[in-house]
Amino acid sequence: MSYGNAVREELRRPTRDLRHAIPQVYAGYRQLHDSALAAGALDARTKELIALAIAVSKECDGCIAAHAHAAVLHGATPPEAAEAIGVTFLMNGGPATVYGARAFAAFQEFYAERAEQPDGQQPSVR
Repeated sequence: MSYGNAVREELRRPTRDLRHAIPQVYAGYRQLHDSALAAGALDARTKELIALAIAVSKECDGCIAAHAHAAVLHGATPPEAAEAIGVTFLMNGGPATVYGARAFAAFQEFYAERAEQPDGQQPSVR
């Protein structure tokens, strides 16, 4: 079962429609997103792993897909993703075991896609 690409595809059209309806809100959110995830004292990979863990705690499939994909693109490894997801078990209990599994499946899906790309190439951003 796909928890990465399937969720992203399912949300593509409604997200685009809403973005067209409220472009200024999305522009503001994009600025916040880019600022919060920009490298600083923490690198972008670490911030994406934090975002992935928060997505598990918030039980947000769209967030899981987005941050699993971004974590892969920033060079995170499956053991790093698994460990970050593991922290959610402590903080969120039982629901984290369900959404954590979804998050890890999404991460593994995007990680496998990246591994299939020729050297130096990124998988397409969907």
